Amino acid sequence: MSAVVELTSQLVAIESINPDLGVGGSGEMELARFVAGWCERAGLETTLSEPVASRPNVVAIACGSGNGPSLMLNAHMDTVGVAGMSDPFVPRIDGGRLYGRGAGDMKGSLAACMLVTAESARRGLSGDVILTAVADEEVASVGTEAVASSLRADAAIVTEPTDMRVAVAHRGFVHLEIETTGRAAHGSRPDLGIDAIAKMGRVLVGIEELDRRLRASPKHPYLGSGSVHAALVEGGQEYSSYPARCVVQAERRTIPGESVELAEREIQEIIDRAAAADSALTGAVRALASREPFEVEEDSAVVTTLLRCATSVMGTEPQVVGVPFWADSALLASAGIPTVVFGPRGEGLHSVVEWVDVASLEQCVEIYAAVATEICR
Repeated sequence: MSAVVELTSQLVAIESINPDLGVGGSGEMELARFVAGWCERAGLETTLSEPVASRPNVVAIACGSGNGPSLMLNAHMDTVGVAGMSDPFVPRIDGGRLYGRGAGDMKGSLAACMLVTAESARRGLSGDVILTAVADEEVASVGTEAVASSLRADAAIVTEPTDMRVAVAHRGFVHLEIETTGRAAHGSRPDLGIDAIAKMGRVLVGIEELDRRLRASPKHPYLGSGSVHAALVEGGQEYSSYPARCVVQAERRTIPGESVELAEREIQEIIDRAAAADSALTGAVRALASREPFEVEEDSAVVTTLLRCATSVMGTEPQVVGVPFWADSALLASAGIPTVVFGPRGEGLHSVVEWVDVASLEQCVEIYAAVATEICR
């Protein structure tokens, strides 16, 4: 068993379900203590801090001589829940795959980062190699928010699983609340009542049309287009009453260049058009939460170095892609740290059968180490 497989197995065996997902998770504390202890024993300058109570980050630094650029290796410690899984915290190796909750997302990558940071300390590089093992990526990313506001690095690799492809872009998102208002009345009095749910129907049709237009006009070379969908609908109180209010929670996925203001304006225009066709319709929209999309220049040093090192290890140049999911890379990039996303192969992220490909995980250790040596020497 290789060092990265053994360490990944130890990490998988520690439950670290994000407690904000409502599935009875314990959070990252036990895992953070394990990671911090391991890093201290490896001779790394290690700090365990809590961006919010009981939700710790671990920062472990292989300190260089001070004359070279620094590299951050980022991985999150939290996982999603385990409903429907069989023995989720019992790591199992079968057919070149390591199974268990978090094996792919992303305790395998975390183990690789830990090993590479420890090895970097032994190599005596000029620049620092900084491991950031963070909390809460699966919900609000308070861990990497704290890292981005307090740490500086000349380059970063967010080691989310990308199937050994170099991800230079991903979408952002805006969570929107849309409300239509009516007038409550007894179901027997249509002369008095205004059905807020029925009024929302025109808005929902408009959202579907907007999504169709967006996806028909791809604008980004790696991400294509943004999208929008209605996610949750709430309204009404009983059969015999006209509903006075209907609320839709919608999500707008954004590409670089698309803003929160744009997302709100698109929906408000749908409401305005619906109101022009129906004078009894009134509505409003507001953004509840958002994260920016991410992209990095393909000729940036962190991308070209990663491509060169990965090609050397893999024997073929990896594909450059955009990925559909949001990641903490957007926060690091917004803080001015040139960032790329690259990690191992695997499947079953957030599903009942999750695994990471062992061979690709072992290659990631070699690739991250080579990038650290090139950037920090």
